[in-house]
Amino acid sequence: MLVLLTLAAAAVAQAPPQLTIVNSTIHQFEDGPRMEAGHRFIPGETVFFSFQVRGFGKSKDELVHLRYEMDALDAENVRLVETVRGEVRTELAPQDKDWLPKVRWSFVIPPHAWPGTYRIAVRVKDELTGREAALEVPLSVEGRRVEPSPTLVIRNFRFLREERAPEPLVPAVYHPGQTLWARFDITGFKIGDKNQIRVAYRISILNAEGKLLYTQPEAAVEEDSPFYPKRSVPGLVSLQIQPGTPAGTYLMAVTVEDAVGSQTYETREAFRVE
Repeated sequence: MLVLLTLAAAAVAQAPPQLTIVNSTIHQFEDGPRMEAGHRFIPGETVFFSFQVRGFGKSKDELVHLRYEMDALDAENVRLVETVRGEVRTELAPQDKDWLPKVRWSFVIPPHAWPGTYRIAVRVKDELTGREAALEVPLSVEGRRVEPSPTLVIRNFRFLREERAPEPLVPAVYHPGQTLWARFDITGFKIGDKNQIRVAYRISILNAEGKLLYTQPEAAVEEDSPFYPKRSVPGLVSLQIQPGTPAGTYLMAVTVEDAVGSQTYETREAFRVE
């Protein structure tokens, strides 16, 4: 019995340690300082990430062989970029007894990403021992979120005093010679194969009785097939109020066409010229 217990204890002592992902860090830049806790990324910003691995096995000739996968996922578990796959395969020297492999990765948060809690998901496999490890690191992304819609719709329409005005113009009153600015969001369009979208809109100006005064048949077109799907498209309009324009109430009609989903939507918004 004593011999069996001794053999069992020896087997436990010789068992390889658990494979573990350690020192996961989001940096300010590659190999730079750790990002402050609570940092909120913005769409278009680059994320610099690194991690190390502990508890890996070694062959008789001191070979280390690890494979890893990394994903960046949004709040709805959609990948921001393609999965990154790689390996660490190296032979250690006697002085490398405390060495830990380090993996670095950087990716850009898509400019059209919505806000939420995102995740970096890491998976590592030790090819020598068969052991696996996984880790998820959260990161916060801020930005504008457009209320989703099951069908094509225009949301958040607002007239503006100037192109980058932070607040809508209320009431929407312009004077001859001024530039009319308007912004809105388009959502509810369908997404085709490879995240293809084609959204176009036209602009028309009507008088208070509904008579057409001006039209711009294809004011803008958004045609794209990004890896990360677009859920909304911003719209921007600028029109010069011509000198001599009679005072009164006018309507701006914005008509949106979704070519992929074969949908059309129109909104009419009133403004005044004084």
